[in-house]
Formats: sequence, structure tokens, C-alpha cells
Amino acid sequence: MFFDEDCQNYEDWMSRLPEELWDIPLTCLAIPGSHDAMSYSLDINSPLLRSESDTFRRLDGLLYCITRPAIIRWATTQDKSIAEQLSMGIRYFDLRIAHKPYDLSNDLYFTHVIYTHLTVVETLKAVASWLELHPKEIVILACSHFEGLNKQIHKDFIFSLKRIFGSKLCPYKEAVLSLRNLWTSAYQVVLSYDDPSAARHQDLWPAIPYWWANQPTASGVIRHLDWQKDMGCPDGFFVSGLNLTTHRSYIALHPCQTLRTLTLANWEGLRAWLEKQVPGPRPHRINIIAGDFAGLVPFIPIVIALNWKLLQQLKTG
Repeated sequence: MFFDEDCQNYEDWMSRLPEELWDIPLTCLAIPGSHDAMSYSLDINSPLLRSESDTFRRLDGLLYCITRPAIIRWATTQDKSIAEQLSMGIRYFDLRIAHKPYDLSNDLYFTHVIYTHLTVVETLKAVASWLELHPKEIVILACSHFEGLNKQIHKDFIFSLKRIFGSKLCPYKEAVLSLRNLWTSAYQVVLSYDDPSAARHQDLWPAIPYWWANQPTASGVIRHLDWQKDMGCPDGFFVSGLNLTTHRSYIALHPCQTLRTLTLANWEGLRAWLEKQVPGPRPHRINIIAGDFAGLVPFIPIVIALNWKLLQQLKTG
């Protein structure tokens, strides 16, 4: 089957893969992912995260009209809703979760420097509703950071996760993590929970390694990812981050730029590297590829199409 880069709808791409790939572990498939998936919902008026430095907090208090637009320009990594990202083919979601300071409720929000408008629970309910309409699509939800959560809030949140996804949650250490096996068991959600409190729950997975280059250029990102591959790939899921990162000194020196324009300017370099990658069980493989601005650049169809390289490997032995 041929995937057209110009098409924006890959809502059932997993079920449309050739049958020869249905018994391949998901850890050997090429899967498109969303870095900081919920940053499209950042609330410009929300507090700063507790982890932000005192220096930046004071600057934000004095120059709010300057710092807040800058935060939105550089902390926004996606501009599509989570349902749109799902329908476009994203199957891995980087979800950074926090509890707001002085909030007496147990409501949780997504974060990237500041908090989102949308709560975590309402967003995950939207994911569950989407999955009901697409029973053969599998998602990997990577919950992390958890700033401001105490033991009780963790406990309540894990209960909410089980209530929302129920029997769709795939147990950790599932014997054969292939599409065919997951379909047979009606599992649709691999839920990674990057906190020690997850260890007691068999349907929560540990943290998934994320290769983060922390570089503002395509060449810097590629250098880091190639170095990681040379060091050896994990046995299970792992993420290669195609996302660019800038420091505050860079932002100050580039007042007319945004993360969106930086991503577009570096896309061709990232694309050239991406098109050369191969999934599968061999060394130097890739698995999940996470990027910014899903839909703005055509990394989703390129990642999905990499699975045809694996199909050729299987046919040629």
C-alpha cells in the first residue's frame, strides 16, 4: 500500500498495514509520535511551573507582556488537537502532567513552562472516545514530569486512568506485543507512567526512553541521534526525538523567530535523515519518531512508510 504525503488522514493506518507486519512487535515498527503533544492548549495567563527558576519568575513578573508571548512562541510545539493528531496518524503522545500550585481540586493539566487550558482527564476521555471509533488502532501514552502531584493525587489519577480506558489498557510485559495479539485481546492503550507509584500496577508501563538532542539545528539533532544509535538501541520501545530545542539566550537573540519557523527552516535536513531510517530488530534501528507540528511537515507519512522497508526485509530474509 502507498501512503501519500499530501494526504492528511491516516486514522486507520495500523489496520491497513500488510498482514505480514501484524505479528511483528510494535517495538520493531516505525511509529509517528507527538512531542509535547498538548502544547497547543497552553494558557497564556496560567502560572509558571513551580520548577521555573526564581530569576525567570521575577522577570516574568516585571515584563509579563514580553515574556508571555515569547513563551507561547517557543513552548508551543503542536497546533492540532489531540483528536486531529490521532486522525493524522500520531500513535505516541508525550504528555507532561502537573498539578497547579494552590489548587484545592485534584484537577491535572498538561505543561510546558506554563499550564494548559484543557485538563488531563477531559483530554484522555477524548482519546478513549476516538479509540472506540477505531478499534484496531493502538496508542502509546507517555505520562511524565508529574510536577506538584503528591501520593494521593497519583493514586486518584491512576484510578481515573483505569476508569477511562478500562479493558483497553495493555498489561506491562504482555507476552507478544504485536498488532494481531493486541487486536485479539482488544487492547488499545500502552500507558507509560514515569513515576515509582506505577510499579504496583500491572497495566502501567515504565518510562519509555526518549532520545533528546537538546540542539537548535538539524545537524545537531542528527549527530545526537546517530550517536545514540551507535551506543545501542533499547530492547523495548524507545523514541527518537526530531524536535529542536532552544535556550533562553537563543530566544533573546532571535526575537522575530518562533519554534514553528525554526522547525520549518530545519525540516529538509531532518527529512533527509528520516527517510534513510529502517525499523525492525536489527542494530541501528528506529522505533518511535516524535516531532513537532504534526501536519505542518510531512513526517507522519514518512515514518509510516518506513514500515515498508521492514516488509522488504522480511520478504528477502
